[in-house]
Amino acid sequence: MIRFGYKASAEQFAPAELLRYGILAEELGFDSVFISDHLQPWRHDGGHAPAALPWLGALAARTEKVLIGTSVLTPTFRYHPAVVAQAFATLGCLAPGRAVLGVGSGESLNEVLLGTQWPDGKERFARLKEAVLLIQKLWAEDRVTYEGQFYKTENATIYDKPATPVPIYIGASGPAATRLAGRIADGFITTSGKGHGLYTDTLLPAVTEGAEKAGRKVDDLDLMIEVKVSFDADLEQARNDTQYWGALALSPEEKTGVEDPIEMQRLADALSVERTATRWIVSSDPEEHALKVAEYLDMGFKHLVFHAPGPDQERFLRLYAGEILPRLRSRSSA
Repeated sequence: MIRFGYKASAEQFAPAELLRYGILAEELGFDSVFISDHLQPWRHDGGHAPAALPWLGALAARTEKVLIGTSVLTPTFRYHPAVVAQAFATLGCLAPGRAVLGVGSGESLNEVLLGTQWPDGKERFARLKEAVLLIQKLWAEDRVTYEGQFYKTENATIYDKPATPVPIYIGASGPAATRLAGRIADGFITTSGKGHGLYTDTLLPAVTEGAEKAGRKVDDLDLMIEVKVSFDADLEQARNDTQYWGALALSPEEKTGVEDPIEMQRLADALSVERTATRWIVSSDPEEHALKVAEYLDMGFKHLVFHAPGPDQERFLRLYAGEILPRLRSRSSA
């Protein structure tokens, strides 16, 4: 099944406004709505950081069909994995068959302000793996006593949980975590704009390898990618909209260790629009735009979640639902 979703940008919009966009996405025919989970946004001025868990509960109550979830939440520092297990079991009861727990290894921007000593990538990966396995165990069993390298429970029970466990998707941009998604998760999440070779030569083969090593079929996993799109009839407007999200165009070397939204904003605002636009599919031509987006379908991704950078999200949703989604659905069905 091919799905097309909407990325609710928690870093850019206040909770009630963001909720309105999520509801509108369902009304306009989007298949899913995913929200990021940030304690701090990428920029201080005009930034937002609504909590994903209560926001998803509100979205569940105001929608009927759309798939809802996090892209992504970190179940290893701010939250104990058992708290995440409880929260998403509850969400699965409120929205049966519609909830997804998307997880990742985290960013220092969200964790260090709470006093966390930010570990290296090897430890973050180990924590993520242990957290996912513990969540799955808590959903499958009662009275779970567990003592791992990082987490511990004693006679823990999740009392309210749906008949079918909530799917877990693992977000990754490197081969190790991608293989982990193939081995133990129900889906894989990554982001666009990083060069086609990363997806075709590294990530998609890695998720396939992980699935096969676990005796699974990659076709049974939801392969999801957040596609960063700036589409407008005015090409200059589409380009300029990308500047709000300039932090995405910073190199890992430029933003590693930056844990303050004010400093992240300063670095991002120093970039030219030519550079901020590089992470986005920027276009004013619907046919050209749909063809560029469809390249991700051709790679093998099954679930495209669209993140638009502009301030007028209602305009984007209506424009995309009218101009782009029909072209993509026609292409995918063909």
